[in-house]
Amino acid sequence: MIETSQQISAVRRTVGSRTLEAGEARVLTISQTYPTTLDDLWDACTNAERIPRWFLPISGDLRLHGRYQFEGNAGGVVQRCDPPKSFAATWEMGDETSWIEVHLTPEGDERTRFTLEHVAHVDDVRWTEYGPGAVGVGWDSGLLGLASHLDADGGGVTPDQAAEWIGSADGRRFMTLSGEAWAEADIAGGTEPQAARAAAARTIAAYTGTPPA
Repeated sequence: MIETSQQISAVRRTVGSRTLEAGEARVLTISQTYPTTLDDLWDACTNAERIPRWFLPISGDLRLHGRYQFEGNAGGVVQRCDPPKSFAATWEMGDETSWIEVHLTPEGDERTRFTLEHVAHVDDVRWTEYGPGAVGVGWDSGLLGLASHLDADGGGVTPDQAAEWIGSADGRRFMTLSGEAWAEADIAGGTEPQAARAAAARTIAAYTGTPPA
């Protein structure tokens, strides 16, 4: 498993907003550079045989206008696909729909940056309560899985191993550091520091099962 604080530091996080037809939406952006080629990273993100090695089991039709479903998580429809550079899809959970966009950008010799934007309408009450970490901690876990998959032999971490790790002391530390990092991104995006850190504490408590201080 990749060292926790090293992984947290390797990730860029920003929090912003975007105006859609239905109104103002929150935008979380998370990115990391990986030691692999553009084509290999594209394959890792779009190949149904590789995705479960670092994220979740997936079913469906992984092509333009196809519908996909992550086991026990979100599903949606592929809305745009520009291989090997980017794709966009809806992100549907229950009766809520948001949107993801993934961009892959070469950065020198066999290094490629993965960038994901998650765009969602989030009501002010829920945002004030939990902030961006409610979703951001999950995406941090995904980028950790991808880093593990692309490191060494590419074996990655199975869902069973990930579930066990999340309950470990190192897993709880990872989620704590992720939540704190998202609070700092929220502050940089204009949220009052005390409010951002209080929301992060509630999110960290929800993920780790530890009451907030």
